[in-house]
Amino acid sequence: MPIYQRAKEAGIFSSSEVALLGRVFDKFKDERQSLERREALVSRLLADYLAGIRDETELLSVSKLPLGR
Repeated sequence: MPIYQRAKEAGIFSSSEVALLGRVFDKFKDERQSLERREALVSRLLADYLAGIRDETELLSVSKLPLGR
């Protein structure tokens, strides 16, 4: 899973934060997406999380919005 790997590599997330990001990513991803698209989703989730969005439902909702919101 790209989100778990990227979050662990960053070394700034606790195990509970990695689990939260993983759950959101799992709900958001589509098995038919390319690896590049999944990587973009990971980056978006991490950016939204680092911007202060910590609620799982809100993180999922905000991450689905078009960029430039």
